[in-house]
Amino acid sequence: MSLFGQISFSRHCVQITFGIFNAAPLQGFGEKLYWQFFEPAIEVKHDKHLLIVISGNAIQNRLTIKNTGLQMNMHQEKASVNGTVAEVFVTFLKLGLTSFGGPVAHLGYFRTELVERRRWLSENQYSQLLAICQFLPGPASSQMGFSLGLMRAGWFGALSAFLAFTLPSVLLLVAFASVLPQLSGPVGQAAIHGLKIVACAVVADAVLGMSRNLCPDALRRSIAILAAAVLLLVDTAWIQLLVVAGGAVAGILVCRVAATEASVKIQIGYGARTGGLLLLLFFVLLSGLPLLAPANTALMSIADAFYRAGALVFGGGHVVLPLLEDAVVATGWVTRQDFLAGYGASQAIPGPMFAFSAYLGAVISSDQAWWLNAATALLFIFLPGFLLVAAVLPLWRAISHNQLAANAIAGVNAAVVGLLGAALYDPIFISGITNGAELAIGLIAFSLLAVWRLSVLVVVAWCVAASVLPVLL
Repeated sequence: MSLFGQISFSRHCVQITFGIFNAAPLQGFGEKLYWQFFEPAIEVKHDKHLLIVISGNAIQNRLTIKNTGLQMNMHQEKASVNGTVAEVFVTFLKLGLTSFGGPVAHLGYFRTELVERRRWLSENQYSQLLAICQFLPGPASSQMGFSLGLMRAGWFGALSAFLAFTLPSVLLLVAFASVLPQLSGPVGQAAIHGLKIVACAVVADAVLGMSRNLCPDALRRSIAILAAAVLLLVDTAWIQLLVVAGGAVAGILVCRVAATEASVKIQIGYGARTGGLLLLLFFVLLSGLPLLAPANTALMSIADAFYRAGALVFGGGHVVLPLLEDAVVATGWVTRQDFLAGYGASQAIPGPMFAFSAYLGAVISSDQAWWLNAATALLFIFLPGFLLVAAVLPLWRAISHNQLAANAIAGVNAAVVGLLGAALYDPIFISGITNGAELAIGLIAFSLLAVWRLSVLVVVAWCVAASVLPVLL
């Protein structure tokens, strides 16, 4: 049997037609092989021709096909950035309004919406981004959102993803602080706890889906289990970095994956030179702001304090709190009572934990307007993480096609599954599920996502209603 192929493509669809000579029916051929290259193959027909229609990113390829056990060699030349800034903004605005449960849960929301539903990128690409963000200091979920916007619609897409995902939580947090006493009763507390159950269901769905795709063999499942065990035994922020690095080493030593399996590159519109300039800017600000702060206005001091907090924290989320407390409470900018009140409010809102910085900026006493302090604190706590991830992406893209890197990526992907699995238990499960009734609510929520594939909004409504109803009765 011999095959030849040609491609036609448009913005949203790729059509590949193969001539097949002396071919027996090829049941499962398209679904099995093309899933790795075009996630997913939507329609497969074969008779005299094999027609495959793929929805998603337009991809231009050159193919060489040989009949050696139906092996296919494919060279990917170009993947277009085919999204719009408006599309990115609307998508992340929805996520910013519904992503409850903290940074780990956010990663589950992102995967459900952007990998499974919208198919902006493959599971492999998503896991690579996740591994990069786990390596770097800063807010991992916001760095993921920034990178996803960058891949989809360039620099303006990255900015729109950040604004859309973050602004809802900033506005809600400032408003929430004023009504916090009204939510301290049993109904308010039950509603807040219902949101924690939502996070359990979302992260469980993400772990299940990623384990199926990224741990297909016993070796990678073992790496994931070992990574989860280490994370559950050792409770420090640095251990996450070491586990991901260990996954890379284990992948090099024991994983043997085909180069095509890990060569789905992260597509960005700039190269290593731009990445180097961004890295230089990160260090210039880190070393320069402390020199400028004492001799300038309070606004520069705010920028310095929050930039250092964002640049030196690994793990994101709650890990940044000691740094923020040292920056604003120890200096007398914010009272401990106001600090704890804002932290309590941040537990009940969707979006990134780093939005807490806007609240702190707003309550700092200074000659500037409160909104200017809030905007400065918000911008400078996120800026170092964004500079770092944007600087590293071109380097990662350059080495990810290497066979050794492919094995390392396979190990990292497995370790990331273990990392999310450990986070599913601690802190997500142990803080969200405290009795049998809450477990039942969580199981139904999980089935709505994993079995019925309903919107996260439906899951939020179910968990909150089921948690509040016993209090009202």
